[in-house]
Amino acid sequence: MNNTAANLILAYFIVILTLSVLCSQGPWGRCMGSDCGPGGSQSRAVWCAHVDGWTTLHTNCDQSQRPSNQQNCFRVCDWHKDLYDWKLGAWNQCVSVSTRTFGGMRPYVCNGGEEGIQTREVGCVLKSDESLGDDTICEYFEPKPRLEQACLIPCPQDCVVSEFTPWTSCSKTCGTGLKNRVRSVLVPPLFGGSACPNLTEFHTCKPGPCMGPEGVYSLRVGSWMPCSLPISRPVRQAKHRKGKGGARERPGVKDPDTRELIQKKRTRNRLNRQESPFWDIQVGYQSRTVSCAHRNGSTVGLSLCLPWDLPLTVQSCILAKDCKLSEWADWGPCSKACLDPDPESPRGQRSRTRRVHQFSVGEGEDCPPLEETEPCDPQGDGVLPCATYTWRTTEWSDCRVDSLLSQQDRRRSNQTGLCGGGLQNREVYYVPVAGAVIVASRPVDSKLCGGPVPNTSQLCHILCPIECEVSPWGAWGPCTYENCDVQEGKKGFKLRKREISNEPTGGPGNCPHLVEAVPCDEPSCWDWRLVRLDECIPDGELPCGPGTQIPQVQCVNSSGDMVDKELCGGASAPEPIACDVPCPKDCVLSDWTSWSSCSQTCSSKTIEGKQLRTRSILAYNAGEGGGMCPNSSSLQEVRNCNEHACTVYHWQTGPWGPCTEDPSASALNTTTGPRSAAGPNSSGQGPCSRGMQTRKVICVRVNVGQVPPKKCPESPRPGTVRPCRMPCKRDCIVTPFSDWSQCSPTCDAAGNIQKTKQSRNRVILQLPANGGQDCPEVLEEEKDCEAPKVCPGYRWKSHKWRRCQLVPWNIREDSPGAQETCGPGLQTRAVSCRQLDGVQADIGECLKFANTMPPISQRCQLPCQDDCQLTNWSKFSSCTADCVGVRTRKRLLVGRSKKKDKCKNTQMYPLSETQYCPCDKYNAQPVGNWSDCILAGGDRVESLLGMKVQGNIKECGQGYRYQAMVCYDQDNRLVETSRCNSHGYIEEACIIPCPSDCKLSEWSNWSRCSKSCGSGVKVRSKWLREKPYNGGRPCPKLDHINQVYEVVPCISDCSQYVWVAEPWSVWKVSNLDLKENCGEGVQTRKVRCMLNTIDGPSESVEDYLCDPEDMPLGTRGSRLPCPEDCVLSDWSSWNRCSLVRITGLRPVIFIHVYTTEKEPCSLNLNCFHYFYNITDWSTCQLSANAVCGNGIKTRMLDCVRSDGKSVDLNLERKWQMNISCVVECPVNCQLSDWSAWSECSHTCGLDGRMWRSRGVVQGSQGDGRPCPSQLEQWKPCPVRPCYRWQYSPWSECRVEEVVCGAGLRYRNLTCFVSDGSGEGEASMVEEELCGAVWFSLSLLSLLSVGECYLMEWSDWSPCLSVCAKGAGVDFGSVQVRSRAVMAQEPENVQLCPDQDWESRPCTDGECFEYKWMSSTWIGSSRVTWCQRSDGLNVTGGCPHINPPGDDNNSCDPPCQLPLSFCTEAGVCMCEEGYTEVMSSSGQLDHCTPIPILEIPTAGDKKTDVKTSRAINPTLPATIQPGRTGRNWYLQPFGPDGKLKMWVYGVTAGALVLLMFIVSMIYLAW
Repeated sequence: MNNTAANLILAYFIVILTLSVLCSQGPWGRCMGSDCGPGGSQSRAVWCAHVDGWTTLHTNCDQSQRPSNQQNCFRVCDWHKDLYDWKLGAWNQCVSVSTRTFGGMRPYVCNGGEEGIQTREVGCVLKSDESLGDDTICEYFEPKPRLEQACLIPCPQDCVVSEFTPWTSCSKTCGTGLKNRVRSVLVPPLFGGSACPNLTEFHTCKPGPCMGPEGVYSLRVGSWMPCSLPISRPVRQAKHRKGKGGARERPGVKDPDTRELIQKKRTRNRLNRQESPFWDIQVGYQSRTVSCAHRNGSTVGLSLCLPWDLPLTVQSCILAKDCKLSEWADWGPCSKACLDPDPESPRGQRSRTRRVHQFSVGEGEDCPPLEETEPCDPQGDGVLPCATYTWRTTEWSDCRVDSLLSQQDRRRSNQTGLCGGGLQNREVYYVPVAGAVIVASRPVDSKLCGGPVPNTSQLCHILCPIECEVSPWGAWGPCTYENCDVQEGKKGFKLRKREISNEPTGGPGNCPHLVEAVPCDEPSCWDWRLVRLDECIPDGELPCGPGTQIPQVQCVNSSGDMVDKELCGGASAPEPIACDVPCPKDCVLSDWTSWSSCSQTCSSKTIEGKQLRTRSILAYNAGEGGGMCPNSSSLQEVRNCNEHACTVYHWQTGPWGPCTEDPSASALNTTTGPRSAAGPNSSGQGPCSRGMQTRKVICVRVNVGQVPPKKCPESPRPGTVRPCRMPCKRDCIVTPFSDWSQCSPTCDAAGNIQKTKQSRNRVILQLPANGGQDCPEVLEEEKDCEAPKVCPGYRWKSHKWRRCQLVPWNIREDSPGAQETCGPGLQTRAVSCRQLDGVQADIGECLKFANTMPPISQRCQLPCQDDCQLTNWSKFSSCTADCVGVRTRKRLLVGRSKKKDKCKNTQMYPLSETQYCPCDKYNAQPVGNWSDCILAGGDRVESLLGMKVQGNIKECGQGYRYQAMVCYDQDNRLVETSRCNSHGYIEEACIIPCPSDCKLSEWSNWSRCSKSCGSGVKVRSKWLREKPYNGGRPCPKLDHINQVYEVVPCISDCSQYVWVAEPWSVWKVSNLDLKENCGEGVQTRKVRCMLNTIDGPSESVEDYLCDPEDMPLGTRGSRLPCPEDCVLSDWSSWNRCSLVRITGLRPVIFIHVYTTEKEPCSLNLNCFHYFYNITDWSTCQLSANAVCGNGIKTRMLDCVRSDGKSVDLNLERKWQMNISCVVECPVNCQLSDWSAWSECSHTCGLDGRMWRSRGVVQGSQGDGRPCPSQLEQWKPCPVRPCYRWQYSPWSECRVEEVVCGAGLRYRNLTCFVSDGSGEGEASMVEEELCGAVWFSLSLLSLLSVGECYLMEWSDWSPCLSVCAKGAGVDFGSVQVRSRAVMAQEPENVQLCPDQDWESRPCTDGECFEYKWMSSTWIGSSRVTWCQRSDGLNVTGGCPHINPPGDDNNSCDPPCQLPLSFCTEAGVCMCEEGYTEVMSSSGQLDHCTPIPILEIPTAGDKKTDVKTSRAINPTLPATIQPGRTGRNWYLQPFGPDGKLKMWVYGVTAGALVLLMFIVSMIYLAW
């Protein structure tokens, strides 16, 4: 039983293992092969792996399914890049992610847009024929472009409509009619959204029962017929005379005065009559029909409508005549008179005109444009090429360093000697060029310029002078003649010299004197020099006792060079020196030491130079017969030295004078042209002639002053004259004056003459130098523009109205109620063109420049006898007081009207009018914000195109800021600011803070070198005194204590300080033997640290300056030899230890007995290794007078012993100790001048602003002052009232007394003034302020009774953005208008046409949100509606899911928990994203969020997925960002309702685990 179970379990696990392993393969390796192209091969690794990732044996995998590990490939070479490339297909339609992946999930709630995926095809193709290739070819050079990208599918946008208008009045006064109310479309349906609902609602109404035919029949009038002329007057008169038997003669007027008055009246009437050739006005008549209509639309007999008064059927009219024009005149000349080689340059324009022969009258066709233009090019053989324009520059100015100095730099007060990096400037101007030849050098307006502007400043460098450096003085030489060839009568001098150790600027002439001399006696050119003394040889060939030492000498000259001994024949040679070889019992003395250095460099009455040498007692005499030891004074000798007087002389030179013309030179001193701008250091001053320079040379006695020249030796005397090259004279060169600038218009809008000026300028090309001609003082000229006597302007003049002309009586006599001499008519008037001064002008000028032409005809009414006739209104009476008084005007009844009662009704016919007197009180007050602070004088443009460096011009200080003033009248209406006696601004002083640079202290003194011997460092520092503010220069990098350091290497001469030991003292015997003065003893001596000079140690210094390891011993103990002992001298110095071997010998020299002492060489004890130590490069060091530019980096080299001690340096190879370097110059930001003020951003209103700007010509460099943030400034424009015509709503269609037919509707045109802000109501003002615009009217056909029709188009809705505010998605903007249906009869509603709407794209639409709103519950119901985010109630736009119900009766109990809603099934459910938690009673307890897995999408920072919106044919396509994430709910069921695969996997895994646990429990038993 157990074995069977075990076998089953084992078999089961084998099956499981078999199912759990699979063959895995790695990536293909690189394609290998000998040739490029196909034929290569590549391989990959293949192994057997478990599903969990670990590797197992190959036998565990199915070998039949093993992938291949080798394949053929295409070997790619670099030249394939030119043959193959990726071909990108178009993106496919955006497919919803939920449709592709998740299938039947819960209904998706669209929020701004649904996430989707777009795919495309990408393949590697051969460029020549686009044949497909292997993708690996293109992937070798560039990764394969992505095949998918995220996109966004817009949510369906339902149609959104406004609220209904109020109900109209009932269409019937009796019977059954209709009331209508309409609404308009705000947002059209988009992306498959719901269609628009009905825009009209009808509601029946019954005002009451109809009595008689009212409501059944109504009068209907037709449209007016075209205007036609009546029968001409002569024809009628002829007919009339014929009927009466001939004409009646008119009696003549014989009174001359009467005849004259009649003639004047006729003349006046003729002038007022419209006899202009531009108009042909003929007054005619037109008629219309009147019929009776049934309410079903059929026409019935007129008798059924007779109870009503018939409307007018005939009226006067103007006969329609079209505009008549002349033929086009010839084309005018082309505005461009030259040929431009650039094909992209703008072409010229030419125009032609035509004149009006006759204006349109009546309803005739209006005149078309009278002028037309077309592009053109100049024609002909003699046309010259156009002058192009190019930038020209002046020469660079001299290089200046002061512009780079910081505010705190002390060198600002004394700029002498500044050098190093600097700035030089130049001006830029514009000149015309034809081809490659400059037409004229005169500058032109910079607005014609194109292309980049040349630099107006550049860095330059002034070479810093290299100061002369000299070596220390050498030792005084021997007393010698100036010239050994001429010795007779000449004085002797001792000389000492020093040398120039560098290459100074200007040569050695600027160095101090290099030779000093002192007079001396007994000069000699040659002398004997002692080389050495031979050994002491006792006299008489004795072994000891007195003897002599023979000196070995050489003959040398005054310079110390060995010469022939014969030259020293005149000098006495050194004599042999007496010496003593001590005998065994004699006192033994040491040899004399070398003479010490001289204590003084010269001698005087008070000081003398001394030299000292000493010797010591080595052993005392032994008993009788031995030589005694000398006393202590005999152990040292002193001699005088440097006995020459301290009267030192040298030649002193003055500075070289100016280069003056050498009379011997014949070259002419000519004038050079402008120097080239080859570089910042090019002087451009070529030599013109040979000259000479002189200087003063005097003999100077040190510490005294000038002495006669004979005191100084003649041989080292410097020269006083040297040749030179004279620089050429340079005259000032300027350009010719530019053309005079254009004069601005000299007339304002009111026609007043304004004085303006025009200017011209010239530019300095070359500054004078070296005595050349100076520049002219005047570089800019200005003059007044020629102003016209009268400003050109034109206006229309309207003449007196002619009499009212009625329709001829023979035409209207059959009209009911018509009277022959009264009724409606038409009157005309003349219109002419005038200049502003009243002179008559051509009518074409008014058509171009004047306002709209006033009307030439109007309706009029001739009163009938029954009508009330009144006089015209009188003028208003004068006002007694402004603002508080009133004024009146009157009119009177005339004729029979005085007796008619209806005319006495003053409400209908008022006889007086009263109005308040005009009030001229105005109130000024500020409005808007203060402008930027503007420096005084900043409005003037400095130059044609001036480039300034910030800091060198005024950029800070006191300025002014401006606030606009607004002026209101007593009715709070906006008027011109001049009414308030204001120029339109309030000025207020302001301060632009000046930039303050970083302020550091001065450099501290250099510290002492960190090492007294060898290379070390020295440091100096600055510390922060004040931080920068207001855009000042920044600070350099500071440390934690706000300091900046400069560290440079230094080297100390190891022989600068030396230990000097005095002679050993006399022995002090401390342990006496039996014999005297011998045995153990002690010697002492003083050891001092002294400053070492070329003349030897000079003065004592502190001991710490000398190396303590080299300090000689101050005490020594030894044994004093006794009689008959061997006496030895002191040890000599050790010889140099061998560097090859560590051990070696050094000899020790004895007296009489020569012996040696040996000791081993021990590294770092008595033998050493040596190596070079070179420091790092220092920071870039500048001259003391430089700010930046070229400098030098240095490093130090010394020789270091293996124990770390520096020793004297003996170079075995050449090292570079200095290299050149550059310190970046602190260039301040360079800005252009302020531009001219722009035009006002608004022509009227409160919000107008003018702007000006400046640009960055060159950014700051190094630690220069940064560019300011304010590159634009604004100030308010003067406030001007905004006048506009405003239409009133259209009136109802008026068809006189009838119900339907062709009628008129009106709207008034009123002039309003506002402040342009859009806030508040506009105020009505006089029509003259809005110009000559007249009433407009519209002809409307009021449809017959019973018809249903479309209303006119609504106004375009405001521009709305189709977006989702919360998701940040925008699909463009749109606006819409619609036409609703209107009906009058209930039975004809079904016959109405379809409503209509249309949309168009727009820009800058506002994004709105829609949400459901609801009132509070009243009982079991409430009111719900959809509201837009701006508060407008709408229909449509709100989401369809979960709208709040109007009642709460479907769910019991009501769903009032948060996040819950009542479903159609009457069950309370939770909103999307939440799951229901039920109570024990089965009711909803609360809603809790569903755990979700966040899948990164386009908005996730961890991904790189681009999104795009789906294509919408109605809106412009734009790329929009995607949503931030997508919620993926764990759904076990797929879209087909079946379990998903992962559910089976989880179930199988759980089953295997359960079986395993059961098996283990079974086996354990």
